[in-house]
Amino acid sequence: MTNEEVVRHYVDAISRWDYDAVAPLRHPHWTAVWPQSGEVVRSTDDDRRITQGYPGGPPRLLPGRIVGSEDHWVTSPLGGAYKVGGDGESWWAELRMIYPDGRTWFTITLIEVREAKVWRETQYWAEPFDAPEWRREFVDRLGSA
Repeated sequence: MTNEEVVRHYVDAISRWDYDAVAPLRHPHWTAVWPQSGEVVRSTDDDRRITQGYPGGPPRLLPGRIVGSEDHWVTSPLGGAYKVGGDGESWWAELRMIYPDGRTWFTITLIEVREAKVWRETQYWAEPFDAPEWRREFVDRLGSA
């Protein structure tokens, strides 16, 4: 598989928490780095245990965009061509996570591919927030453009 195919299959499988499909797509030295909490997950088994042990059940993952490059251009699933940096080993995915308590978080996962396998993920999470009214005259709102 190309790196793009690996990443697309990977994001699809992880969004369904299908660890049987995820495991063969991960490099033997796979890690997930969570800078916001200072944690590193070093195995698929531990990742599975974290997901399965989440209080109230695992969050739902809703894939958004996957961006990367085999040749420095990519078309997103949402349409449009994007120029990206990298050498075919650097990708990012945008997802939404809906937690059991109903809260929605945006997730950005930076994905590094080595030897046609997902080698490292660096993940960031952020809750949505209301835009301040003072900026209203300077911006468009998503969904209104």
